[in-house]
Amino acid sequence: MSYYQHSSAIVDDGAQIGEGSRVWHFVHVCGGARIGKGVSLGQNVFVGNRVSVGDHCKIQNNVSVYDNVTLEEGVFCGPSMVFTNVYNPRSLIERKDEYRDTLVRRGATLGANCTIVCGVTIGEFAFIGAGAVINKDVPAYALMVGVPARQIGWMSEFGEQLDLPLSGDGIAVCAHTGARYVLHGDHVEKKTEAAA
Repeated sequence: MSYYQHSSAIVDDGAQIGEGSRVWHFVHVCGGARIGKGVSLGQNVFVGNRVSVGDHCKIQNNVSVYDNVTLEEGVFCGPSMVFTNVYNPRSLIERKDEYRDTLVRRGATLGANCTIVCGVTIGEFAFIGAGAVINKDVPAYALMVGVPARQIGWMSEFGEQLDLPLSGDGIAVCAHTGARYVLHGDHVEKKTEAAA
């Protein structure tokens, strides 16, 4: 086995778990799950059958990653944050054929106790604040807080707020990495300098 599995964890036959990943206490990984390299699954995590978890993701304690959720590389899921996969659930009505896809792009952070309502895409390196409720798509690098969540700023890949307005035109430079972020209208892009 090329990954660590605590003795209390259950990994069903067929599950794919990449090299160097860590599966901690009381985790349950279903047989259809695909988990990348260097992933950490904290205590009491559940991973469903139709789930893909990219390399180097960190899923903290008490998170359930249900069917139809895809996490790209380097996604951080804070403690007790929530995914859903049915938009309008009822115990008395079967809706397993109505699951909605949720996509979390590379490097995004989902803060502790936030809720991601199914059917949305969260852009790369977006930052969802603790306790926020996401019910619509989130742009790359956006900083989202509140219930329902609203955008209050932009975040660098390093994980600090950029000095940019919510919309318009502007440039910000990350103090830690020197990376340049350019705002055009209502989206931000990280620019790499062309070699001279």
